[in-house]
Amino acid sequence: MNNVTKVDVKSLPTTRKEVEALGWDQPDVIIFSGDAYVDHPSFGPAVIGRVIEAEGLRVAIVPQPNWKDDLRDFRKMGSPKYFFGVTAGNMDSMVNHYTAARRLRSDDAYTPGGKSGFRPDYPTIVYTKILKRLFPEVPVVLGGIEASMRRLTHYDYWKNRLEPSILLSSGADMLIYGMGEQPIRELIKLLLKGVPFSSLTTISQTVILRAENTALPVNKNWKDIRLSPHEKCIVDKKAFASNFVIFEKESNKINAARLIEPSGNNIVIQNPPFHPMTEAEADRTYDLPYTYRPHPRYKSKEAIPAYEMIKFSINIHRGCFGGCSFCAIAAHQGKQIIKRSEDSILAEIERVKSLPDFKGYLSDLGGPSANMYMMRGKNFDQCLKCSRPSCIWPQVCGNLDTDHRGLTSLYRKVNRIPGIKKAFIGSGVRYDLLFREWNKNAGTGEREYFEELVVNHVSGRLKVAPEHTSPHVLNLMRKVPFNLFRKLREQFERITGAEGLKYEIVPYFISSHPGSSASDMSDLAGEVRSLGIKPEQVQDFTPTPMTLSTTMFYCGFDPYTGKSIYIARGIEEKRRQKDFFFWYTKEDRIGKSRQRGRGSSRKHKI
Repeated sequence: MNNVTKVDVKSLPTTRKEVEALGWDQPDVIIFSGDAYVDHPSFGPAVIGRVIEAEGLRVAIVPQPNWKDDLRDFRKMGSPKYFFGVTAGNMDSMVNHYTAARRLRSDDAYTPGGKSGFRPDYPTIVYTKILKRLFPEVPVVLGGIEASMRRLTHYDYWKNRLEPSILLSSGADMLIYGMGEQPIRELIKLLLKGVPFSSLTTISQTVILRAENTALPVNKNWKDIRLSPHEKCIVDKKAFASNFVIFEKESNKINAARLIEPSGNNIVIQNPPFHPMTEAEADRTYDLPYTYRPHPRYKSKEAIPAYEMIKFSINIHRGCFGGCSFCAIAAHQGKQIIKRSEDSILAEIERVKSLPDFKGYLSDLGGPSANMYMMRGKNFDQCLKCSRPSCIWPQVCGNLDTDHRGLTSLYRKVNRIPGIKKAFIGSGVRYDLLFREWNKNAGTGEREYFEELVVNHVSGRLKVAPEHTSPHVLNLMRKVPFNLFRKLREQFERITGAEGLKYEIVPYFISSHPGSSASDMSDLAGEVRSLGIKPEQVQDFTPTPMTLSTTMFYCGFDPYTGKSIYIARGIEEKRRQKDFFFWYTKEDRIGKSRQRGRGSSRKHKI
């Protein structure tokens, strides 16, 4: 009981009653979230709430407000002193709600019991419009992946059209893109100095609106790039593609330009990002006083599936320099790896160990890519000038330090912690970093890392992502040749055989990616069949906003080269491509049918 009471006291308030119990007349900031409130550093609303709290402000969270009734959830806290924060949650709501075939999903992992229907489509827009109607004078600040990847003109797969910046669609006053700790701290610092919200126009990593023909806010350190207007992009796919190339290149720069996009009677201004967080700044985020549990309001409710999946996981870094065409991580978290110190990681493990239902097993010790921890440019001055979307494609950058020994050492330190029976690595492993055939920087440390990984940190199945087998599709995906997966599998089987481990390697694949035809999928099925693999971890490509693959899907050509690309657009064709993964189910059905036929013959003869 004492533990429960302690958690109750530490949780951020979610109701008017909880606010009054703290003796507040009003919160300084109120955050509306499409997710259930889980006070864990893997959940964005919790992180931002704790950051705001650490800056000395009073912050409340309203999780999954009812937008269909009399809007009492939006009224109950009243007006905040400074601003409302709005986020759809940890996932884009449309990916959360719909399959690649645009069919409505029946579950929601970020809701108790996995139940659906507790958030609208596009909650960022829906919540903001309600707040603006109820409290028109109070600023609204958007954040989270849904807003971040809709910050400029983008293709919306579910509406099948280009949409303007979500700032225009929602009516919000500011958008924070990417990981929000640095801009939110700067925003709060300026507000506490008395700067009016309307004057907060040059905060890095924010997007704002201004009326057309208005003078741009002055920052002499920034270079400006003017994009094609939203209206031109609608009628000219080449203009949209050109905008995307500029967006992606600037997203991958440390010293990026300010992007100016005319849209209707407004200009959308995307300020450059902050420089990557230092190790100390990353530690500061993860050392905040999280309870590592759902808010007590869910005590009598069913479990929250997303929380159950990550409750005993440890995030050791952020960012990814893989640059995969279909992935939004670099545009949201950044290309540079933001690492935590070992002390911070080990201290968090001690906190997780103290949770009442911890049994000694860490479900993951990783990040967006499990084995990029500590990796960065050997000469960081070169990185300051670089705009490559990937540090490892079309070849590994000679300036990239890919030494795995530090990560291997961390794994072993975790292994030795009393009370830790096993630390699994659930994050995806970038195997293209492990082999000298692709990575000329690789040495003996990579081999040692892979053996440590397989022997001591695999739960029985090692998941990796070759994604496809076709060379031209892999090239469009910015992924390495499939023969590297074959080599990885050989190494895996050598290690497991020597250790007597009955583990298996599980590859991820994508169907219907731009460039992938039925012939390519047939070849893929033949390749994996020759390896004796029955694919399980598969997905139909879903065009999500502001990725290269989505731009190719919409435009029908590669925005970098202008070359036409085959696109599987129709739902039926997408289904047929996905069906190639399951050739073995057809064989099983035929086999069972033949067995039944043989049985019938015998019975007939009798």
